[in-house]
Amino acid sequence: MVHWYHVNEHTQIEIERVQTGVRIEKRLLKVLKAVSELKDMTLGDLLEGILLHAFEGKAPFSDATLKEIEQFRKIYGLTLKASDSHQLKERRRR
Repeated sequence: MVHWYHVNEHTQIEIERVQTGVRIEKRLLKVLKAVSELKDMTLGDLLEGILLHAFEGKAPFSDATLKEIEQFRKIYGLTLKASDSHQLKERRRR
């Protein structure tokens, strides 16, 4: 038996996406990619969700996901905190 799931047309919102070239801290990107893989979603979908939650002052992650993120932070050596966000300086390339 095959189950068919029908999505109500009114629950989906049509959008236009654009390609962008954003530079991001290397370890932060590794953690984001790990979370997107864990949640079986694209990196872009994850970032959109994080930003939409942040714009409304809502937490984007459950407590369980935050625990998993903490493990990814340890694996990839990500020690940066939110308080560091306006103090980052890019290393000069040789």
